[in-house]
Amino acid sequence: MENKGLIFIPDISGFTRFMHEIEIQHGRQIIQELLETIVNANQMGLEISEIEGDAILFFKFGEAPELETLYRQVEKMFCDFHQYIIAYDNRRFCQCKSCISAVNLTLKVVAHYGEFTTYQVKNFRKLIGKDIIVAHQLLKNDIDQHEYWLVTQNLLNGQKPDGFTEWMQWYPGSKTTENEQIPFQYTQIGPLKDSIPPYTPPLLEPREKVQVLLVAREYDANIKKVFFTSGHLELRSRWQDGLKSIEELDHFLPGIGSRHRCIREDGETVMYASGFSYDPETRIVFSESDEKLTSTLHFVLEKLAENRTRLSLEYYLKRDPLKQLAFRLFKKDKMEEEFRKSLANLEQLLPEITLPIDF
Repeated sequence: MENKGLIFIPDISGFTRFMHEIEIQHGRQIIQELLETIVNANQMGLEISEIEGDAILFFKFGEAPELETLYRQVEKMFCDFHQYIIAYDNRRFCQCKSCISAVNLTLKVVAHYGEFTTYQVKNFRKLIGKDIIVAHQLLKNDIDQHEYWLVTQNLLNGQKPDGFTEWMQWYPGSKTTENEQIPFQYTQIGPLKDSIPPYTPPLLEPREKVQVLLVAREYDANIKKVFFTSGHLELRSRWQDGLKSIEELDHFLPGIGSRHRCIREDGETVMYASGFSYDPETRIVFSESDEKLTSTLHFVLEKLAENRTRLSLEYYLKRDPLKQLAFRLFKKDKMEEEFRKSLANLEQLLPEITLPIDF
């Protein structure tokens, strides 16, 4: 029976703990998405023992892997992790503290080699052994920065941890426990961010579109409150006329590229969140487009005063003279009436809404 193997723990750090319900919920969801990103980046055939808060306990029985192989695994997980964060920061709608601070999250990795064994608890393979304890103890150390890869001498086995990249520098360290001194080497891996390609936003609106309808209303409310109330999908059916409910089709937090199904009295439509710009001192704009990119609805919020906001619903069609004519003849009047009712409903809903702290 195998009893020696690799213990590999990527650990997310940099997350502030929050008290508000929405911030806690969003923080938990962001961590979930990042943990899934790490799992999907597993290219060494590592097994998962368990997910421990913001960390994943991977293991693999057998001989210690080559350090070059291990480095490529660290590189893959770290870069995929930060690529996800960059994309999320560019596409997110939410302005709560959890979502804003997600860009500050980072990853450290502890790699150790030693003796351990497994035992089964239903569908889970739990790990037990002194070296499992050692690996967990190494997560708490005196390294100042939080973007590092730590490798124990057990795993190095006399090898020098160098030659992977020109910028990489290794430093000696040790962890003192009740029973022993655990020597290790560590290196900062933050420079890997330089290899991540720049974010490219998806094209989710018609390339050529024409505005065919505009309906606006002013509210005695702060622009952030109007944005929070009009933008959150869970509140949409409470003010949008003809809308029975909305189903989120993606498990990640709403942002550019996320999809939702609008269930209306006259049918269903799948929509993409297709655009967003945020300047609460002047103007906030978010938009939604249908799956075929034939129409787009812009929600345009303008700050008129500290507690006075104008919300405009601007409806666009892909440039097509025949469809534009058909819209004017058969759909425009009905949609305009729905928009006006929706904006009136929103005015009734606003007093019921309380903004999260520091939104």
